[in-house]
Amino acid sequence: MFETAFALGLTQFARSLSFPERVRHRTMRNAALEPWRLRNTGIDALYYDVKALTSDETFYISDSIASEGLIMIVPPTGGGMLTLCDSVNEFRLRGGKDVRAMAVAGIGGSAIGAAAFARNVADAIGAPVAAVVSGYGLGDIVNEAIGGAFLFGWLGHIRSNLEVIDDVVGRPKLGAYGKRDEETDTHRRTGLDTDTVATLLADPSLSFTLIAGHSRGNRVIADALYALKESDPGRLEALTQTARVVTFGGRIKMPEAFTEVIDVVGELDWFGEMNSRPQISADIKVPFCGHSTNTDLPTALAVTKILVEILNAEAPLAESAPAQAEEAPLLQAATKAAAEPAEVVEAVEEAAPPVIEEEASLPPMVEPEPETPVEVEAATPPPSAQVDEPPAAVEVTRAAKAEPSSPGDKPAPSGRKPATPIMVPLPRSRGKRTRPKT
Repeated sequence: MFETAFALGLTQFARSLSFPERVRHRTMRNAALEPWRLRNTGIDALYYDVKALTSDETFYISDSIASEGLIMIVPPTGGGMLTLCDSVNEFRLRGGKDVRAMAVAGIGGSAIGAAAFARNVADAIGAPVAAVVSGYGLGDIVNEAIGGAFLFGWLGHIRSNLEVIDDVVGRPKLGAYGKRDEETDTHRRTGLDTDTVATLLADPSLSFTLIAGHSRGNRVIADALYALKESDPGRLEALTQTARVVTFGGRIKMPEAFTEVIDVVGELDWFGEMNSRPQISADIKVPFCGHSTNTDLPTALAVTKILVEILNAEAPLAESAPAQAEEAPLLQAATKAAAEPAEVVEAVEEAAPPVIEEEASLPPMVEPEPETPVEVEAATPPPSAQVDEPPAAVEVTRAAKAEPSSPGDKPAPSGRKPATPIMVPLPRSRGKRTRPKT
C-alpha cells in the first residue's frame, strides 16, 4: 500500500506545481474543477494499480490528469516511457499504427487511472496499449449531482448531453475534438472520450484486436461501437472479425454484431452488478473480488492474470473440450468391442486341443475306479461347449477393459491448456452475445 500512497502523493505534488499556469488560461473553470479532480485522483488510486507506473510517468501525466479525450501509448513494464498524444493524427505519427490493443478506464476519469489500467493490459499481452482518458469537466459535476456517475450503466447518456457546458465555457481540444468542429450535427449524443474511441476504431490505418474496459469505460466502449454502427456499418463488421471486447466490473450491452465479448465481474462487486444489464450473464466470476483492480487491496481483480488466462485458453475451445473428451472413450470402446469376439474365439480354439489330449489320457491312469471317467466327463465339457462360451467371456473382457478408463484417468487433449477455476465460463443465454459455431 506504500507504493500506491507514494504514487498518489507524487501526482498531487506535481499537480500543485502546474496549477498556477493552468489557472492563468481558464481561471474560473480550472479553479472550480481542481478540488474535484484531486478527489478523483485519490479515488482512482484506490481502484487502479497506480504503483505499476514509474515516478517519471506519474510526474509526466500530472499536468493532464483530467484531460478528456487525451490518448496515451502505454508500453508494458520495463518497455520505456509512456507517450501522450493530443490528437488522433499525433497518435498515428508516434507509433499508433503498431498498437493492437485499447484500454478505457472509468471511476474518476483521471489520466493516472487510465494509464495504470492500460499498463495492466500491456503486461498481459506484452505490447503497447492505447489508453483514452475519460476526464472530468463541468458537465461531470452536474451529472454526478443527479446520480449519473453512480448509475453510469443506466444514466450514462446524461453525461454526454451535459458536455455542451464544457464546450461553451471552453476546454482543451484533445482527441477527436477537431472532427467535432467539422461536423454540422448539432444533436450530438456522445462525449469527447466516446468520439475519440470511435474515431480510433473507425480509422482503417489502425488495427485493434483487443478492447478492454473497466467500470464506466465499458459504457464508453459500447457508445463508441454504436456510433460506429450508425456511421460506418462496414467498418464495424470488419472489426467484429478481428477484435475482442473484454469488460471488467460491469456488463453493458454491445452491438449484436459483436459476439466476442467476455464479461468479467467479481463476486463481491455490488457496484458493477448495480450498473450491469441483468439479462446479460457474466462469463467469468472471480471469487472474493470486488470492483477495484489495485492489487494492493485484498479483494482486487488481477487484470493482468485474468487477461493472460483468457488469451491463452480460448473460451469456445474450453466449452467444446468436454464434449470431445466424452466422445473419444465411446468411440474407442465401440472399436474394441468390434474386435474382441474374434480374439476370444481364437483363444478358445487354441486352448481346446490340450484339453482333448488330457481327456484321452485319463482312462489308463484310473483303472480300479469306474466312476472317475464319469466325473472327468462331467468336469470336462466337449469342445463344442467350450466354443459356445465366448459371449460370457466377451462380457467379462469388456468389463475388465472398461475399468481402467475411469473419468479421472481421461488424458487431457493435446495442445490445450487445462481450464483453471477462473477460466470456467458461466452459461450464457442464446439470445445474448452468442458465439459463432466453428
